[in-house]
Amino acid sequence: MALLQLPGSWCPVWNATLIGLAFLLLALLFDFMKYRRRGAGSPPGPCPLPFVGNIFLLDFNNLPDSLSKLRDKYGNVFSLQMFKDQAVVVSGYEAVKEALVTKSEDTADRPSIPFFEHLGFDNGIAFTRYNREWKERRRFALSTLRDFGMGKKSIAERVREEAGYLCSAFRATEGQPFDPYLLVYNAVSNVICSIVFGDRFDYDDEKFQRMILLSRQISELETGISAQMLNIFPWLMKIPGPHQKLFVAQNNYLDFLRSIIKEHKDTWDPNIRRDFIDAFLEEIDKSEVETQTSFNETTLLFTTADLFTAGTETTSTTIRWSLLYMLLNPHIQKRVHEEIDNVIGRNRLPTMEDQPNMPFTNAVIHETQRQGNILPLALFHMAYKDTSIQGFNITKGTTIIPNLTSVLKDETIWEKPYQFYPEHFLDAQGHFVKREALIPFSAGRRICVGEQLAKMDLFLLFTSLLQQFNFSIPSKEPRPREDPVYTFSLSPAPFRICAEQR
Repeated sequence: MALLQLPGSWCPVWNATLIGLAFLLLALLFDFMKYRRRGAGSPPGPCPLPFVGNIFLLDFNNLPDSLSKLRDKYGNVFSLQMFKDQAVVVSGYEAVKEALVTKSEDTADRPSIPFFEHLGFDNGIAFTRYNREWKERRRFALSTLRDFGMGKKSIAERVREEAGYLCSAFRATEGQPFDPYLLVYNAVSNVICSIVFGDRFDYDDEKFQRMILLSRQISELETGISAQMLNIFPWLMKIPGPHQKLFVAQNNYLDFLRSIIKEHKDTWDPNIRRDFIDAFLEEIDKSEVETQTSFNETTLLFTTADLFTAGTETTSTTIRWSLLYMLLNPHIQKRVHEEIDNVIGRNRLPTMEDQPNMPFTNAVIHETQRQGNILPLALFHMAYKDTSIQGFNITKGTTIIPNLTSVLKDETIWEKPYQFYPEHFLDAQGHFVKREALIPFSAGRRICVGEQLAKMDLFLLFTSLLQQFNFSIPSKEPRPREDPVYTFSLSPAPFRICAEQR
């Protein structure tokens, strides 16, 4: 009798197993049917694995390279599934232009990034959804930055002043080898600080240096598979682990900004507008009687954080690329020196009025932006409504990844796409030529708020440095690497230079 009862005693176990297998099969079938339902008008792409999608086809330590390889197989518009999220990668100038410019509103939304939202960065500008609040804050940021001189002579004078401090710091190295990272970052940061905070920092200010190191650490921590896991499994943010380093660094960075905002609040006079923070405090004051407004202390903090990061990271990285290219191409550095000597001389600092008369220097700066390829995937967009790109249907809510590398290194547009070649921006007579395919600041409704300021920084800081110094590779040191390091952006590997007074 015991043997006859044995199968019956195992029935609960067998039932649970069968139920589990049935659920697994149903989940697999659902995943497969979801893939098949994409329809004839959907972009092609690799068949996703159940649950994880195409995650194993991507190298998060070099995501741009992974997407370029998939483009070779699936074309300029292809789809990916990353766990439960659907994404479309857009490559090539025509497709990227259609996605970001022609249909800029259709693609103006931002996908959810849980680890940024956990900290509150969706309350700023860069990572905020496309809605009334975003439009309100972006419009305010643009008008206020213009009021404080963005694109005008007044801010150019601030940049020229900072160029003087930067040249003095380079001169203090007395021709000895040094890494230019911190000095360049200091200078570029101080330009945006003068607008947002109303003042600059000394290069040896301990609080300022800590903030710069935190910014560098955050950039490194936000890249890679661990950060992606936090987006896919947000509950991980609530448990201990090495991933908590990111939140510690971010909160320390935000504390730095909070302290500056508090100082402004304590000394605020509504009759005197010192800087961007004061202007924002005015809007908060108005909001006490306006119910439909997004101006409050939380949005002030994260809008300030966005402006500070956007006004520093890409520009300082571009200048470091320019110095590296001068080291690696001394014949190009010599031509820049000659043009500076002929147009400006060595007795006065450059001005923006010099730029039209300096086609080669201007071409070198633009070629640095192209070859440096600072933000190879821009910031991800999301379809705000159902739309189409290059004839493929894109449904509302789909993440859109603009592959800017495919534009900046397009072999059908650029004569030498993988070389540093300033002649890309010069005609046969040596005149500067603007190229539409150069889109380092992205494009469309989400184009960088500080584009005009960045262009000023690049010309005045780069030209001032080249006016004063001859840059060379330190003796007995190997030739610096030209291949980039991928964090959130593409930046040069650490390198050292010698700056000899001309």
